[in-house]
Amino acid sequence: MDFNSLLVSIVKIVAIVAYFYGLMWVLGRTAKWLKIVGVIVAFGIIQLAFTQFGTFKLLNDFDQGLLFQATAMTMVALGLNLIYGFNGQFSLGQYGFYGIGAYVSADITYRWTNGSANGLFVVGFGVILTGAVFYGISRLLRKYQGIPVMSSFALYLIGIIIVGALAAYLGNLLNPVFAPLLGTNLKPGPISQGVWLQLVFFLSVIFGGIFAAEISFVFGLPVLSLGSDYFGIATLGFTIVVNTLMNNSDTILHFTEMKGGRGMIGIPKLTTWFWAFLFLIAIIIVMRNLIQSSTGRTILSVREDETAAKAMGVDVASTKLMAFVVGSLFAGIGGGIYAHFSGFLAPSTFDFLPGFNPLIIVVFGGLGSMSGTIAASYGWYFFLEGFLRVTLSKLGTDAPSWRYVLYPIALLLVMLLRPQGLLGSIEWGFLRTKKILPRLRRETTVAVPSNSASGTGD
Repeated sequence: MDFNSLLVSIVKIVAIVAYFYGLMWVLGRTAKWLKIVGVIVAFGIIQLAFTQFGTFKLLNDFDQGLLFQATAMTMVALGLNLIYGFNGQFSLGQYGFYGIGAYVSADITYRWTNGSANGLFVVGFGVILTGAVFYGISRLLRKYQGIPVMSSFALYLIGIIIVGALAAYLGNLLNPVFAPLLGTNLKPGPISQGVWLQLVFFLSVIFGGIFAAEISFVFGLPVLSLGSDYFGIATLGFTIVVNTLMNNSDTILHFTEMKGGRGMIGIPKLTTWFWAFLFLIAIIIVMRNLIQSSTGRTILSVREDETAAKAMGVDVASTKLMAFVVGSLFAGIGGGIYAHFSGFLAPSTFDFLPGFNPLIIVVFGGLGSMSGTIAASYGWYFFLEGFLRVTLSKLGTDAPSWRYVLYPIALLLVMLLRPQGLLGSIEWGFLRTKKILPRLRRETTVAVPSNSASGTGD
């Protein structure tokens, strides 16, 4: 074993964990100016590590790749921690929504850079109109009690089909207007590059995440009524179905640019540390504020005891569905970041076997610990996918596959020696739950009138 490489990997892991500890500490300060300055400095540190000074670069290209992949995986794992760690719903479908977000986001920018605005408009109109239809149907269903879950599911499904047809019509209608401004891949137009392309990339990641969230809403509506174990089996089946559709995307779905099992190539590499850092910080802030709100307490109550939560007036079904949708949204956003870093999407990347990665990360870091998930995600990539994979590759071409034997062994040891995870319930700085002081009761004093005031004398 190369002990120098091992030592370097450990130093990098400690440095990146300390980096995020410092970032969470800064975000936990009360002064807003300190938070802003801290975030800018945190962004600048990594950006500076990417910069090459002569022949020296603190983070080489391989390390940069690990950092971007770990950042995307952190988003996926945080979403799973919300579903499983905080809400108690065992899910194996997170990689399916990760893949949905990746392919949807990549298809939008791929078409845009190849002279078609169809992807952006179809998906954009689709997710916006679907959200409006979902809201209208939910308002309608509240007026009627006792409607079966499958009837509600059928109603939502009909709404999706109608909205999909309408979005496709609007996208095809507007595409000729923008086609002359987009140009072609060989001769780009004025809006197919520069700031416009960055804006489209931003929208593609957002739309990819929302698209994954809306799919999770429809899928979770009937499935979340199952028990936790059966729900896990159903989500595993969902991941397999999504992976099968990816392998046949050019035939069954007629998306020829995705090329099915051969993999989608030509995706513009638009992910920079600015975008990865921005989306990661946004997800951390949203999830932290959600967990520490009254809604977050209902999420935790469902995990602790569904019967007691229902007795206290918590809508258990809606709470489960909300956590599942938000967690899938995070996974879809992570998929968009990964797709535009890699530039290539293969269905094997989102197979059910790699789909266990976020689950292992969440268990390693600690169920219900955002800090543990962040630390475990980066430690996972820099040690297991970085050092271990490179070290095993020196032993032979098939040796790297042995890491799939070492992963469950490491997971088993953690479950035996520290079942609460590496960090357990420990949170850092900004992520730490605020202490709620008990309300002090004011002692009321009753004024007793004196003899003189009452008009009596001795």
